Amino acid sequence: MQKKIVLLGSGELGKEFVIAVKRLGHYVIAVDSYNNAPAQQVADEREVINMLDGAALDAVIGKHKPDIIVPEIEAIRTERFYDYEKKGIQVVPSAKAANFTMNRKAIRDLAARELGLKTANYAYANNLEELIISVKKVGMPCVIKPLMSSSGKGQSVIKTEPDIEKAWNYAQAGKRGDYTEVIAEAFVKFNSEITLLTVTQKNGITLFCPPIGHRQERGDYQESWQPAEISTTHLKEAQQMADKVTRALTGEGLWGVEFFLADDGVYFSELSPRPHDTGMVTLAGTQNFSEFELHARAVLGLPIPEITLERAGASAVILADRDGVNPSYNGVENAMANLQSDIRIFGKPTMRPYRRMAVALAYDIVGSNIGKVKEKAIGIAKLVKVS
Repeated sequence: MQKKIVLLGSGELGKEFVIAVKRLGHYVIAVDSYNNAPAQQVADEREVINMLDGAALDAVIGKHKPDIIVPEIEAIRTERFYDYEKKGIQVVPSAKAANFTMNRKAIRDLAARELGLKTANYAYANNLEELIISVKKVGMPCVIKPLMSSSGKGQSVIKTEPDIEKAWNYAQAGKRGDYTEVIAEAFVKFNSEITLLTVTQKNGITLFCPPIGHRQERGDYQESWQPAEISTTHLKEAQQMADKVTRALTGEGLWGVEFFLADDGVYFSELSPRPHDTGMVTLAGTQNFSEFELHARAVLGLPIPEITLERAGASAVILADRDGVNPSYNGVENAMANLQSDIRIFGKPTMRPYRRMAVALAYDIVGSNIGKVKEKAIGIAKLVKVS
């Protein structure tokens, strides 16, 4: 039976999800705060609203009467999801999961205090004075993040006392919604960090994708690669933690669970109840199903017998360096002349400095030198200029 799906947030990750569910024969209404967002370009219908406006959100749900609601971003009045579930609408992964992971406070407290997962030391602050106290509590250097933001917006590092006020102001400028509270996190002396894509199923076991390594700048990923190097012990530890937290949050779908790998073990970092930006590497055919195909199957209750590693792959982002509208892409032909590579242009109608506009992909056979595959993706990304 064809399902009607309302997608809340229509960025590049949502676009790939829409393509995946459309291939399975379903109907999608893509919602975003601006018109012609990437996922709206491939959906059946679109709506443009402020998703932090509860009345506007209720109106869209009431108008379309969907079978399934799929959130793609954090900035949504997720408390409304509980009412939608009571009316028989499936919320992905669940109303509880979407509500808890909307901001970093709920998910961090669940992980550290309720589930006992190993995390960095942290403290919260509602104003500059509280932040000064929180920084003293966790120590310097530390990272300051808005409780609700995405793609690294509003995140900064505090190394000295004069940095504290700058970090507070930057967090307020980069936050999403009306949450002023921030989290101060102690530095973890980690050797590397990974994303463990985790799939929970309605009628099947929890599955884990091969681990994905990634590098960040300004709190946003720049490159990702799969498989990431990790010891068997650390991988098992990460899988156990991912299973524990997704079970507690309940529901079906793909989750992006981030970890720090340190000498003293694995630290839980963050969790997204949806496809993860670092998981765009799976578009290079590294798995038998991309993260978007996995999410589509899990959301629709379709079986996923197994997840297998098919290739070694890497992704590298292509960023804008200025403000503008109607972007064009130069160097695409040169980029696509490379063997075992591809690019994806997201179709965003506007650009601004550091905005992610496209991604370069590279791949090779399993067992290849992943460093070389990553360097190839970076090189391809440099060939494409956004103007």
